[in-house]
Amino acid sequence: MNNRPSVLIAGCGDVGSRFGLQMSRAGWTVYGLRREAAGLPVPILPVAGDLLVGQCPRNWPNAELSYLVYAASASQHDEPGYRQAYVEGLRNVLGWLEQRGQRPKRLLFLSSTGVYGQNQGEWIDETSPTEPNGFTGQVMLEAERLALNSGLPATLVRMGGLYDPARPWLQNQIRAGLRVDREPPQYSNRIHRDDAAGLLAFLLQADLRGVALDDCYLGVDNDPAPLHEVVDWLRERLGVTHWAEQSMTRRAGSKRCSNGRARALGWAPKYPSYRDGYARVALERR
Repeated sequence: MNNRPSVLIAGCGDVGSRFGLQMSRAGWTVYGLRREAAGLPVPILPVAGDLLVGQCPRNWPNAELSYLVYAASASQHDEPGYRQAYVEGLRNVLGWLEQRGQRPKRLLFLSSTGVYGQNQGEWIDETSPTEPNGFTGQVMLEAERLALNSGLPATLVRMGGLYDPARPWLQNQIRAGLRVDREPPQYSNRIHRDDAAGLLAFLLQADLRGVALDDCYLGVDNDPAPLHEVVDWLRERLGVTHWAEQSMTRRAGSKRCSNGRARALGWAPKYPSYRDGYARVALERR
């Protein structure tokens, strides 16, 4: 009899794959569901399926599933695209579980700190009001409610801005002379992609041990820094001296998200600040 815990990652993209590899190394059986499942890293077991199609994937696992992690991302960045990815996709997966008579111990739903509309530099935690201004946060709240009302024990993980220096979007912006407003400070919240995966792994392993989980955690590092500080630090590290003519306009508001609840449970980010996460960015000499 196989007593290994198992997890199915629905929408197994970059963070899902990193998380799945961590769980596999910990001895778990890991299934990854996405359209192009053949490209998943070994030993994640591929489940080829489309979250936006009502029909259950043909190679859906027959074994009992210990956990479900919903980690989809929108491929179309308009309101219908968001609703399909987060609401309709989750509804389909929950329906497939019901069809197969499977009842995981818990559902982890990857959400976003975009559900908070605060923009005056306020400190935010899991109990703060969620009053998003745009459709992205509003649709995410709709998906969160679906997860919490799914009939499964559910935990939301509201992630900050995911980053990895190996994906140099921010560095490229800074090399182009990225200019951001300094007053008032535009606070930004981030989490390294490996830490995002690590937080998911930490929560599932805690649940398996019988630790009582809350229904929501913020996935951010310890340092909700003003964006101009991040830019200044990276400019110096990259040897950039010029500025673009226009400032970048931020749409994500300005708030400071606390990871205190996750840290109180025993989690600690490997990269507690952007300085740690970007430490390998080479100093360029001109």
